[in-house]
Amino acid sequence: MKKGEKRAVVVCQHGLEGTPMATITTDKKVRSYRAYKGYATQLVKEGFIVYSPQNPYRGKDRFRLLQRKSNPLKRSLYSYIIPQHQQTLQWLATLPHVDAKRIAFYGISYGGKTAVRVPPFLPPRKDQPGYCLSICSGDFNEWIKKCVSDEDKQSYLFHGEYEIWEWNMGHIANYAELTSLMTPRPFMVERGHRDGVAPDEWVAWEYAKVRRHYDQLGIGDKTEIEWFNGPHTINGKGTFKFLHKHLKQ
Repeated sequence: MKKGEKRAVVVCQHGLEGTPMATITTDKKVRSYRAYKGYATQLVKEGFIVYSPQNPYRGKDRFRLLQRKSNPLKRSLYSYIIPQHQQTLQWLATLPHVDAKRIAFYGISYGGKTAVRVPPFLPPRKDQPGYCLSICSGDFNEWIKKCVSDEDKQSYLFHGEYEIWEWNMGHIANYAELTSLMTPRPFMVERGHRDGVAPDEWVAWEYAKVRRHYDQLGIGDKTEIEWFNGPHTINGKGTFKFLHKHLKQ
């Protein structure tokens, strides 16, 4: 980097039971590479500054107990994750080589879940740095159906993630409504056809509402979805172009 140069930052967020290193490693023999493809390292090579934080959804029942103990206090796991990221943003903004106005978020799986639950609530303000862009990979879906269906194999009713339900969420917001809070900031979905998180039809149904919202505001060029022929993994094609497009100085 040149003296005095400031660059855009991409915060790369791991998934369930992951670590920052999972987003970084380029060793194809490591199991985590199958999902992450070392995308944090790839983005460094693209010229971005990258930061990979540790989120608390690790430790199996240990973090799930934290969620359950928090619920009677009207809190969820994200009651702690949002302040954590708020502090992270404040710290990143102090670094001399960081352009505090260009800090983006790119998460996969539980990190994709974070992409629709954290950046929407942390917009850039005059007195507080925020996320200027968000990418949800391997998680965007029809959330309410996924939480309550007793006939679809993708439903959480058939999986061990018993902490996943958020109080009264079904009456408040699905993914389209959460994403609408990102506007007018750019938002993108990365979706593999064989991703077991949800069928393509669920994803398309929910994302159509996002696209309509952006189009009706006259900013349809600020949202995209990339479909690719793959499983639950980073594709790193359209999303990288999206980052370059919206983070260029």
